[in-house]
Amino acid sequence: MVGYIGDIHISESDAEVAECLSAEYKRQNTSLQMIASENFVSRAVLQAQGSVLTNKYAEGYPGSRYYCGCSEVDVAETLAVERLCKLFGCKYANVQPHSGSQANQQVYMALLKPGDTVLGMSLDSGGHLTHGAGLMYRGSGLMLCPIMLGVTQTFWIWMR
Repeated sequence: MVGYIGDIHISESDAEVAECLSAEYKRQNTSLQMIASENFVSRAVLQAQGSVLTNKYAEGYPGSRYYCGCSEVDVAETLAVERLCKLFGCKYANVQPHSGSQANQQVYMALLKPGDTVLGMSLDSGGHLTHGAGLMYRGSGLMLCPIMLGVTQTFWIWMR
């Protein structure tokens, strides 16, 4: 269950961290972060990410892990792969991006073609290099046209 360490709630074991979590929950519910890696996920996603699966190190792929005891992680990852294949109508999928940057590149390469326009937040407005801040994937041949958005002091989005 989210917020629990063993059978003790986080507020009982570490009040300062519990206060921090509460403040972050409030911040997220009163603001909008337009960064993919800072998403506002459902309670179901929070429960899954805060589940016992987080305790398990599972290097490798389902059915071929380097460590024992990965059978349930294999089930969860296989479900994710199957659902992604169905969603995109493809035969193969990988749900193990090495980093956020590589995850962004995978999405760009799957959904965009050379010359497509990418709309993203500027770096000084909370964006990331991979959101189009002059970054082009030359090695993959994917040349994109970035359009960067900014944010005013009153947090209105504006196009530069």
